[in-house]
Amino acid sequence: MPSIFAAGLSMRFRENTRTCEDGKVASEKILVVEDEPDVQELIVCHLEAQGYQVDRASTGEQGLQLALEGSPDLVMLDILLPGIDGLEVFRRLRQAEATQPLPIVFLTAKNEESDVVVGLELGADDFITKPFSPRILVARIRSLLRRQKDQLGVPTGSVLQVHGVTLDKDLHQVTVDGRERSLSATEFSILETLMARPGKVFSRSEIIETVQKSPSAVTSRSVDVHIVGLRRRLGPKGRQIETIRGFGYRFRAQP
Repeated sequence: MPSIFAAGLSMRFRENTRTCEDGKVASEKILVVEDEPDVQELIVCHLEAQGYQVDRASTGEQGLQLALEGSPDLVMLDILLPGIDGLEVFRRLRQAEATQPLPIVFLTAKNEESDVVVGLELGADDFITKPFSPRILVARIRSLLRRQKDQLGVPTGSVLQVHGVTLDKDLHQVTVDGRERSLSATEFSILETLMARPGKVFSRSEIIETVQKSPSAVTSRSVDVHIVGLRRRLGPKGRQIETIRGFGYRFRAQP
């Protein structure tokens, strides 16, 4: 959907993309739902240059599917989209259990006060109006992700502590309320993955990718088996590992 902003962007786009360089370690995954190709490329370029993994979509339907299936850490969502618009995509993501806590930033060329009010009243985490500075956009995304981690109590370093469960990566040791629990190498890797991002839903394929170095072969079916065993070994704390039907598993953000 062309706009005055898109029509006048080409020169600015070329100047901005000259500074985009790869090579930083990928961290969080961001989904960019934007139908204007130049704007989309500009955003993706600068996010990837900062080490973010980026998925992209050009329609509301495609963005909704990627958000539900791709487990992004944040969604940048244009309001004016072909097909279902950004507001409807937002509503559906908030209705789905797996994406309810997902940070969502509205991105639009419209700057009328009514659009800002509607977006924020729906519960959007931020609202960025075109034209924008790529550096400021990246800074606001970084700040929002950091605030999300703080709210979820995401642990850092070699020791993860969440809701009475402690995982020491250096000692390869797991304790529940101070008592050590014996886990297999695969169970340890799965638990480490889930505890490192409380509240984030991991698909079975994502879990498989994180435990490929485990001695045993891991398949989609065996992930379910390992989760059952992991819950049993953790005792009552095993209930912190939730099954999100049709998506995968997560470690609860709140006990």
